[in-house]
Amino acid sequence: MFNRILVAIDGSRTSARAFNAALELAATHHAVLQPFYVIEEAPIYFDVPGYDPSILRTQLADQGATLAAETNAAMKQRGVEGQVAVSEASSVEDVAELVLKAASAFNADLLVMGTHGRKGFQRVILGSVAERCLRHATLPVLLIPSAAGAQDVAE
Repeated sequence: MFNRILVAIDGSRTSARAFNAALELAATHHAVLQPFYVIEEAPIYFDVPGYDPSILRTQLADQGATLAAETNAAMKQRGVEGQVAVSEASSVEDVAELVLKAASAFNADLLVMGTHGRKGFQRVILGSVAERCLRHATLPVLLIPSAAGAQDVAE
């Protein structure tokens, strides 16, 4: 049913659940899996006196490298073909846009994402990448809620 699956990963437990779901689907359907990680700018901090944004960017890039190694190992162990892709958000393209572009470039026929289920003030401030992707996607999107399989992912 699915031949090419893109899964958004960000290091959170919710994205780990999404990755596990995508990995299972890829193994079951003999699909190619592409985990996708975005190094996100945090422009809110750029105007803070003395703040060096390269520190955060370096930490996020290191996190992406660690996630890439972990997800590639998990894919290899399950016999799933694919490779992690990394991109960098900017003031021009946000995370949701990059995820959808990556899905299109990968020719994905399914996008898998975790959703934190934020409401109220948190949602207004933090936004919802999953919601924006869902609204603009031209392919099926599987959303894995933060509470799904909570006992399956180690803390």
